[in-house]
Amino acid sequence: MTGVPPAPLDGARELFALDPAVAHLNHGSFGAVPVPVREARQRLIDEHDANPTRFVTAGLWERVARARAAAAAFCGADPAGSAFVANATTGTSLVLAAVAAGEGDEIVVTDHGYHAVELAVEDQHRRRGVRVVTAPVELGASEADTVAAVLDRVGPRTRLVIVDQVSSATAQRHPVHAIAAALRERGVPLLVDGAHAPGMLDRPVAGLVADFWVGNLHKWAFAPPGAALLHVAPDWRDRMVPLVVSHSQPDGFPLFLEQQGTLDHSPWLAVPAGLDVFDRFGFDTIQRHNVALAAYGQRVLGQALGLDPDTLPDPGPEVPMRLLPLPAGAARDVTDTAALRTRISVELGVEPNVMWWRDRAFIRVSAQIYNSAADYDRFAAGLPGLLRG
Repeated sequence: MTGVPPAPLDGARELFALDPAVAHLNHGSFGAVPVPVREARQRLIDEHDANPTRFVTAGLWERVARARAAAAAFCGADPAGSAFVANATTGTSLVLAAVAAGEGDEIVVTDHGYHAVELAVEDQHRRRGVRVVTAPVELGASEADTVAAVLDRVGPRTRLVIVDQVSSATAQRHPVHAIAAALRERGVPLLVDGAHAPGMLDRPVAGLVADFWVGNLHKWAFAPPGAALLHVAPDWRDRMVPLVVSHSQPDGFPLFLEQQGTLDHSPWLAVPAGLDVFDRFGFDTIQRHNVALAAYGQRVLGQALGLDPDTLPDPGPEVPMRLLPLPAGAARDVTDTAALRTRISVELGVEPNVMWWRDRAFIRVSAQIYNSAADYDRFAAGLPGLLRG
């Protein structure tokens, strides 16, 4: 864990319209759209509003296909197996519909899963009688231990396994390539929840043999909200079921997921503008900056809270999010963590994420190119007093 923050990237902060009076340390939840991407999307909206008929009928689908191909290349995915969707939660619902697990079947998840995904799986239990099986994975678990924890919960009735590539709840990166290979040998399909992967990890789908992968483009890939990529293995593409049947139903995957007339396509069409930001600075430069800054932030916050730096969770060299356990009593449940996050926002002018995991409260901080060491120093200076109060 480095003690020296990285130098700011020249011109990066000016790319964002974020309130300069606030330390924005929660990029992992909602992202932040660069000004050039907002402008690109606005031009698309203006084009649509000037002549909706022409916008939809004169080359829209070809434009969507080009944007999809750019997003797929950025993620290391097969363009023919990729489709734009609104977000990772939508992609999860599409996968659950395709798998169509029934009474007595099992879906295996880990205890690091995203809450909306957990709710979607629980809905399968409530409506269809599917059994939800949770594999506990320890913070800092090795690749071998993580794979073993998942496989230990897989049985003859398992119809789907869902594993986060990078967990929203804990910022922990999971060995999805190894899990996918092990499940492929057993004939069990895997959905990789890659919500945080595009723009955080280099080509996160490349070499991955998972049946399904879905990743948000609005988090770390600088796209507007409403842009995500779903990748489906060849033997599942004909089994996909759109959640809404529309005019392109006969065209099959991926068009029947994308071509719904009144859908706002501007977030998808603006995806290449977000990828241009990576071309400006270079993916490796952005990743190194963000990872080093997140490590710095974890260190100074850990010092402020009196935590042993050697015990702090380390998600690895490619993840620009860090977790810090809060003192016992800082929060008692999910409701308390939400209230604490609001207090931090109002009283300190800092926007982190406050998590509740395994009956304990954690702070999760992110680092993006608009952040600086001063953001974390400010948070570290104010947090102990706020917790005492």
